[in-house]
Amino acid sequence: MQQTAKILLIILVTFSMWGCGVYSFTGASIPPQANTFSVDFFPNNAPIVQPTLSQVFTDALKDKFSRQTNLRLTNGVGDLHFEGSITGYSVQPQAIGADDRAAQNRLTITVSVTFVNEFEPENDFEQRFSRFYDYDSRESLASIEPTAIDLIVEALVEDIFNRAVVNW
Repeated sequence: MQQTAKILLIILVTFSMWGCGVYSFTGASIPPQANTFSVDFFPNNAPIVQPTLSQVFTDALKDKFSRQTNLRLTNGVGDLHFEGSITGYSVQPQAIGADDRAAQNRLTITVSVTFVNEFEPENDFEQRFSRFYDYDSRESLASIEPTAIDLIVEALVEDIFNRAVVNW
């Protein structure tokens, strides 16, 4: 009988958290009155422009919020709104080998983000986010770039999501 009471309590708590619209199991804390989100296109204003990066990043941010919240993507300005640009895309030597040559390179991508929460303006922010991918200097950038971009964008989007709606 005690086992049944525990199960019922878990179900009750689960439904009460789900029904209020404030919490999701991704850790997102979203105002209950928020219904929509919007993401403006993030242009690539970096000194080095990778041609597909803007679209890849913008789509990844939209996908993250579509998959992990109950918010609906809107073309106008949503209840939660993101805008910004890609401000950095660079490759630099990271580790020097015994022969004074780079043994490892680092691809770094930086984005500037402005976030507006229509219902909780105290959570608005303007912030730069940066992530990197290290790779062996014997590999060409072209050979690692698709994988590196995917991993960096995934990490950037996770950072932005957490900053915007995860209030731990």
